Amino acid sequence: MPNSTEPRSGYFEAIDERRYKPTVHAGGAWDVNEQHFSPLGGLVVHALDRYRAAGPDNGLLLSRISYDILGRLALDECEIEVETVRPGRTIELLEAVVRIAGRPVVRARAWYLAALDTTAVSGGAGERLPAPESLAPWRMSDLWPGGYIASVDVRPVAPPGPGRTTAWVSTPLDLVAGVEAGPLASYLALVDTANGIAVRQPPTAWMFPNVDLTVHLHRQPRGTWTGLDTTVTFGPSGQGLTSTVLHDVDGPVGRAEQILTVRPLPGT
Repeated sequence: MPNSTEPRSGYFEAIDERRYKPTVHAGGAWDVNEQHFSPLGGLVVHALDRYRAAGPDNGLLLSRISYDILGRLALDECEIEVETVRPGRTIELLEAVVRIAGRPVVRARAWYLAALDTTAVSGGAGERLPAPESLAPWRMSDLWPGGYIASVDVRPVAPPGPGRTTAWVSTPLDLVAGVEAGPLASYLALVDTANGIAVRQPPTAWMFPNVDLTVHLHRQPRGTWTGLDTTVTFGPSGQGLTSTVLHDVDGPVGRAEQILTVRPLPGT
């Protein structure tokens, strides 16, 4: 067991206020020399949190974030720049751009909406999943390579099937080593795992990476587990869609969508 005084490992190490260095735990599944997008997606929210914390607290909640993956995510130092696109007291839009070697590789836009007490009219979310503590772990690393996949604790509700899996995901690692990230950043750092838990075809024969990720939230998640109720669809012309109902331990919190480019691996 590691000594409690030892620094905790993370997916990234902070270099300064805007620059971060990925660790081996951020290694990708399609290419172990690239970053897996999942922790990078959480890092973007961490950067948004830091940007907003430097200004006045308007009490707005992140309700939608949409990431576009613009190019190869090299396992190298990245810089995140945040700006306000649409300021407001009850609605605000921020944009974050991730650059590696000076080149934009991810562009994300996040809508923040007013926090109001709507308990009296809330409903329609659906049922909660079985508690993750009651489920057996699944060695996802038997299917996928990379440091990120090796780092996560995945607990499926039932045996994973082609195109359909419901599972909990958690990690013992910090998002940024030695830094306490916000609960939403830590939660979203696991959402992109969805595209790997319900594969329709073996990744040794077919590629189906996502070029985006969009998350809508109707409630702010809590806890250290990210629940993924995922369905994967392949179309007939090279496109696919990974659709996920997102859960925390209290039930559904929102949805995630990922568009896929589906193609056979060269040589197969």
